Amino acid sequence: MRRARSVLYLPASNARAVEKARGLGCDVAILDLEDAVAPEMKAEARAAAIVAAREGGFGPRLGVRINGLDTAWGADDLKALRDAPVDLIVAPKVESATMVHALSAALRPDADLWAMIETPRALVDLKDIAEADGALSGLMLGVNDLAKDLRTGASADREPLKPWLAAVVAHGRANGLSVIDGVFNRIKDEAGFAAECAQGRLYGFDGKSLIHPSQIEGANAAFGPSSDEIEWARKVVAAFAAPEAAGLGVIRVEGEMVERLHLHQAQDLLSVL
Repeated sequence: MRRARSVLYLPASNARAVEKARGLGCDVAILDLEDAVAPEMKAEARAAAIVAAREGGFGPRLGVRINGLDTAWGADDLKALRDAPVDLIVAPKVESATMVHALSAALRPDADLWAMIETPRALVDLKDIAEADGALSGLMLGVNDLAKDLRTGASADREPLKPWLAAVVAHGRANGLSVIDGVFNRIKDEAGFAAECAQGRLYGFDGKSLIHPSQIEGANAAFGPSSDEIEWARKVVAAFAAPEAAGLGVIRVEGEMVERLHLHQAQDLLSVL
């Protein structure tokens, strides 16, 4: 999997925001055609996204969030973006494997597809969506729409959503998908953002959806390995590479028993540095 610690949404209709995004340190920049764009601006935003994609300069990866296929703009978004230099397409309110297949069939063969899980129906059919014959490469949690449709109460630690945080990660991992946590709306609440990033990392998410550039550094730190984790991973890899570890399933590293599953974890961690 490619690193996706910080996934920043940018309104495709806001030329100033798009220009400022070039050169930012986010792992993925998403030009948004959906929630951040008013209905009367949809066509203009679509054209602007294509121009911006062709101009480039967005760092490691560039994606576009299209409008839903059940809207007046979704099909046109897909058609227009098929030949654009975009790494991935983010599809909102995906609710079935059938929808995944319809989206995948309309994409360029080398473009990734991430499905947003943000409705109760998506939760009910999460297994089918995540499997979908390998058509997906990622799941993104849409916490705002999900909380609204579930009619959950407000909770600083996302207590009502915890089962679904775990479910999205489990189905993502079972199918080799990237899993991206939802947005944090209170831009100036740095402590709250840090706490939610830590929670997302604890639950197993690869990264977090962001709504402001000020959140990039915190997300990269929270979802990236610490210096201690990197040092430990290198020690584990080196220990298993030693001649005396040949053929052993369990060895001792600095007084701690370490299995080959920990070697695999260490290798995965180091592979994305």
